Amino acid sequence: MAEFLLELLSEEIPARMQARAADDLKRLVTDGLKAAGLGFTDARAFATPRRLALVVDGLPTARPDVSEERRGPRVGAPDAAIQGFLKGAGLASLDQAEKRDTGRGEFWFAVLKKKGGPTADVLPGIVEAAMKALPWPKSMKWGSGTMQWVRPLQGIVALFDGKVLAGEIAPGGQMAPVRFGDTTRGHRFLGKGEFRVAGFADYVARLRAAHVVLDAAERKRIILESARKLTESAQVALRNDEGLLEEVAGLVEWPVPMLGTIDAQFMDVPPEVLTVSMKTHQRYFVTTGPDGALANRFVVVANNVARDGGKTIVEGNERVLRSRLSDAKFFWDQDRKVTLEQRLPTLKDIVFHASLGTQAERVERIVALAGRIAAFVPGADAVEVAQAARLCKADLVSGMVGEFPEVQGIMGRYYALGEGLPAAVADAIGDHYAPAGPNDCCPSAPVSIAVALADKLDALVSFWSIGEKPTGSRDPYALRRAALGVIRIITENRLRLPLRQFFDQADLLDFFAERLKVQVREKGVRHDVVDAVFALGGEDDLVRLLARVEALQSFLGTEAGRNLLTGYGRAANIVRAEEKKDKALSARIVGAPDAALLEQAEEKAVASALADVERAVKPALEKEDFAGTMQAFAGLRGPIDAFFDKVTVNVAEKPDLRLNRLKLLNQIRATMDSVADFSKIEG
Repeated sequence: MAEFLLELLSEEIPARMQARAADDLKRLVTDGLKAAGLGFTDARAFATPRRLALVVDGLPTARPDVSEERRGPRVGAPDAAIQGFLKGAGLASLDQAEKRDTGRGEFWFAVLKKKGGPTADVLPGIVEAAMKALPWPKSMKWGSGTMQWVRPLQGIVALFDGKVLAGEIAPGGQMAPVRFGDTTRGHRFLGKGEFRVAGFADYVARLRAAHVVLDAAERKRIILESARKLTESAQVALRNDEGLLEEVAGLVEWPVPMLGTIDAQFMDVPPEVLTVSMKTHQRYFVTTGPDGALANRFVVVANNVARDGGKTIVEGNERVLRSRLSDAKFFWDQDRKVTLEQRLPTLKDIVFHASLGTQAERVERIVALAGRIAAFVPGADAVEVAQAARLCKADLVSGMVGEFPEVQGIMGRYYALGEGLPAAVADAIGDHYAPAGPNDCCPSAPVSIAVALADKLDALVSFWSIGEKPTGSRDPYALRRAALGVIRIITENRLRLPLRQFFDQADLLDFFAERLKVQVREKGVRHDVVDAVFALGGEDDLVRLLARVEALQSFLGTEAGRNLLTGYGRAANIVRAEEKKDKALSARIVGAPDAALLEQAEEKAVASALADVERAVKPALEKEDFAGTMQAFAGLRGPIDAFFDKVTVNVAEKPDLRLNRLKLLNQIRATMDSVADFSKIEG
């Protein structure tokens, strides 16, 4: 068994693309190996800013001979079919095929024998095919070449069993081909030219000697451990940020964390602005003090080992941050000289959407919508809701939000508090964009709930009204996120909000239903249970709808629920089979059966049990006691089981009796389907 090592060296690969590219390279190469009949024991992929690497262990040095059978047309088939079979199998005539009786007639078979050979012969083609198929989000051409790759390709290491594979990748045009070799380079600044490698272990060791840590997980560990030592010595704590850690690990091949300081003059700027400046714009890690508040230290990760211990690097980064924060402090000081109310006229100059008017017009819609929603939010003060809704977009025309769009809403809250507005109003301004993602907290204060819902519902209703609906591949206005936000706010606050009162587009309610299905499925709710409840249609109270789903799933988890489902299935299947034979039957079996035609004790027992269920179900549904509703159904199990054991439904000699018994079965189906469409339940 042998090892295959592949490295693709290039200019810097964007950090966000590295992990996916490494996985794709591994998938494409290993799929190619399997297609060639080559087994292996393990495959591992790696990425750094300048390289993708793959090592495959346990490959055979030679491919075995393989035999493949291909069945052709029936003996005596038209000549065109015979010729197509021969051509596809690579046979010259039927003399090279076999005739076999399959039990369903005689068919032609081709037995194709493929000779094995050295594994090294097929590897170059697998590498080339994988490189051409690798799905970069964005790629480029360089020089006069026609090849698409993420960044200009500089070198390829391709070793099998310690030997260089014979192969090359041609960029096209006038560009010289990039030949497979055993030579690579280390760190762009700390490395000392090219060096040869003999295998994966040697490759990793020589890269490390050339200041390259190949494994991204190890780079992340180095960053975290070193950063924590630095912050502990400065008596501050490193704020956890897995996303930033992942990104920074993709920006450096030899990570060297260093500790910088924020000038004291900037510490009165809102911490969210400082965080955006450091994290989003500079890729610095934020620190906090013992009280959890933002500290005046930050961690920057260099990709170099400085001769002066990093002093110059830290000073340079402090200088860059100082310049950016100077702008932030200027805007912070200037913005507070103008009230949010005074900013409102400027919203008339900002177009929200060409077909939907300005931001000022949108604010008017949000104010009206928030007022209507407030009636359904316990504790929501109508005056505070109106004030927060009117001011929620005012910070869009502030200098700070113009420079740092990420803090819209957040700055509005600070400005509102500075003006002495009620805390509930300020918080609603700050919360009205939330939740922006699945990990964000939902607004829970009454005023915040009303304004956040109004903002999202206005976006959905407005864009729906002009035909701008999301498609499978396109959602430019983040309407799926808005719908999920509405769902989370309603369900997490158990808000009894009848959505249909706020829009008249039926397909928009269907859109909410689809989003809700996705959400509850992610929480482990069975998809068929969700479908069964949603199939009732017309439900626009999400809290009530989810209560039905939870009660149904719980009931089906019991033995009584599972057995009753079996009985429902037998009843529904018989009715459906008869309806298929007689198209007019459906109308004739609606309603309760005729009590005078109930002959056997078992069918009378079912009719009596159904009457009991209907008497119990109606008040339970009115009280929204869905668990009680399901429990009422449990009483049907025994009578239905006995009915199917003792009663014959299709008594052809007594058509009236047959019809009455079908009515009884249909009543079972209709009664159970009044709380959920049980036909959607699997099993």
